[in-house]
This record gives sequence, C-alpha cells and structure tokens, in this order.
Amino acid sequence: MKITLAGEKKEYEEGLTVAGLIALQQVETPEYVTVSVNDKFIQGGTFAETVLEDGDVVEFLYFMGGGR
Repeated sequence: MKITLAGEKKEYEEGLTVAGLIALQQVETPEYVTVSVNDKFIQGGTFAETVLEDGDVVEFLYFMGGGR
C-alpha cells in the first residue's frame, strides 16, 4: 500500500498501524509525537489499533515548549 508521509510517497505492507509506522520510522520520542491521518488527529492511546489504508496522508507533529 502507498501512503504519503510528511509529503513523501512511501510504500508499506498492508495492515500497518500508526504504532508500527512510528516504529519503522524510528521516531526518537514516540510518547511526544502527535499523529494526523488525512488531517484528523489520532488519539495517542489508539496508535496500536489504528490501521492505515492505501492513499492515507500521515503527518508526525512535534510540539516544543520553552522560551520566556
């Protein structure tokens, strides 16, 4: 199946979950990543059960704090 990840088309096995994609992409701090699929935010507790489908558009969002 083909998905678009961060604007780049990539091919993955069918049945891939959001959690699986995070692992494949070796996200350094997965506990701090927010994921959107087709412009809809996915709840962090559902990554393991959210199956991606052919044509999905996925974005990883990282929120940073700091400053004064």
